[in-house]
Amino acid sequence: MKLYLLSLACLPLLAQPALIDSAKIRAHVRFLASDLLEGRGVGTRGGDLATEYLASQFALVGAKPAGDNGTYFQKVPLVNVAVDPSSALAFSVEKKSLPLRWLEGFVGTTFQQQPVANIDTEAVFVGHGITAPEFKWNDYEGVDVRNKTVVLFTNEPPSEDPNFFGGKALTYYGRWTYKFEQAARMGAAACIIIHTTPTAGYGWQVVRGSWGREEPQVRRDPSQHALAFAGWITQDAAQQVLGLTSKNVDDLLKLADTRGFKAFTLGTRMRARISARLRPIESRNVVARVEGSDAARSQEAVLFSAHWDHLGIGEAVNGDAIYNGAVDNATGLGMLLEIARAWAAMPSKPRRSALFVAVTGEESGLLGSKYYAENPAIPLGLTAANLNFDAYYPFGRTRDVVLNGAERTTLWPLVQNVAKRFKFEIKPDPRPEQGSYYRSDHFSLARLGVPSFSINLGDQFEGKPAEAGAAIFREFNTKHYHQPSDEYKEDWDFSGMEHAARFGFVLGMEIANQNALPTWNEGDEFLAEREKRLKSDAPAGSSATSPAKTPARKKAPAKKK
Repeated sequence: MKLYLLSLACLPLLAQPALIDSAKIRAHVRFLASDLLEGRGVGTRGGDLATEYLASQFALVGAKPAGDNGTYFQKVPLVNVAVDPSSALAFSVEKKSLPLRWLEGFVGTTFQQQPVANIDTEAVFVGHGITAPEFKWNDYEGVDVRNKTVVLFTNEPPSEDPNFFGGKALTYYGRWTYKFEQAARMGAAACIIIHTTPTAGYGWQVVRGSWGREEPQVRRDPSQHALAFAGWITQDAAQQVLGLTSKNVDDLLKLADTRGFKAFTLGTRMRARISARLRPIESRNVVARVEGSDAARSQEAVLFSAHWDHLGIGEAVNGDAIYNGAVDNATGLGMLLEIARAWAAMPSKPRRSALFVAVTGEESGLLGSKYYAENPAIPLGLTAANLNFDAYYPFGRTRDVVLNGAERTTLWPLVQNVAKRFKFEIKPDPRPEQGSYYRSDHFSLARLGVPSFSINLGDQFEGKPAEAGAAIFREFNTKHYHQPSDEYKEDWDFSGMEHAARFGFVLGMEIANQNALPTWNEGDEFLAEREKRLKSDAPAGSSATSPAKTPARKKAPAKKK
């Protein structure tokens, strides 16, 4: 089996990447994506089985517990909210009323965490629902939306300028999570997103599959304002609603995309009665640790992560109601476990420790990684980096790798060097409009200062035509993403996952042996938080007192978090 040349500091560890075995990754994926685990829903028997399995595997390979009270588990207090399909939502103008049907016309949840939420409010169109002073953009300027329903599009104003909302790349302002957060900050009673496939980046079947089910939420702080309803309506439903007022979806989207946009009332009322079943639960992150070899540096760590949850049991599609989540994200979990096994097997460990964290609630808005970031096993100022693994296509090795965000950190020269050793060409995000950097668990660590990014395979598959990768993505995104058909198949090729896991292993090992802790480049949106954490968390003798220098570059605009 081919070995890869490591730095001189790692010469005793040359054989370790070869220990990572695609057959073992396959075995983990086969089990974690099986019907027995019922889609690994949060707060379900299948989810509990998944976390017990992960903890057992960490124990078997010798990774020590790093959760609560000497266990592998970090408890994450949540509430599962299941909206009753009989819940009613309608728009009305004078005596005309247009009721929408659950799943067919609308889906969503209530963040008030009460059995019933009654809403009867004026509807206000607020464009993309963005307040971004650094871009001189405020969709809420001049309008009071307190106790009203805001109607908006996801995504953000289009631009070719990378310094304006990231150009073609979606920033956090475009994410549905931001839309709901900002609507709540503005005091709105409800927030409704008009779904279109281009603005969302996926079809309605993904929205209804994700939102038409029991939804985990962080337990509400009663002192904080919460939306009585947060949800989506289809483009067709929106067209019918707007038809009551002689407006249409295309015209509203053009207005939303135009600088100088001003919010306005739609001339309709939104009335809803949202009934919900509430189920307090304690979900779990699974946290394991392999101690570093250096007495001072072992208090610092490289963090490897992957989310264990998927959508559980939901609406049946072609007779199948189990949303197995094989690609998303049994694959990343299999790689995480295999990296942990190889790391724990090293006779001579790297200087820093390694943390392996399988998080809950990713599908519901990165809930588990957010909770971990706010309650870390090792202080974030002593966390060197987060390498995240999420959703891998099992169709062989690729010649390229996508590492969005790595170029923003002082790790970039090292990342380039390791990629070269693995004969990976680093490609830019092939689908920047999807906003992937702000959609995966590394973002929870990044926003609190930790240099973080996901390791993703590219789309240039060895032995396949150049255009095959893009076709594979389209096929998965349109037919299998967040659908019961995301299932394990015996003919899958795991060689690409093996190669990517080896790459992540070596990169993590090199980071663990660096003298200085990495940070963000000058001008990056996360640098100030990193500097604050490095100062507040650094004990005597830690490399946090002498972090890597940040290369100067053109200052980038800060993005709202």
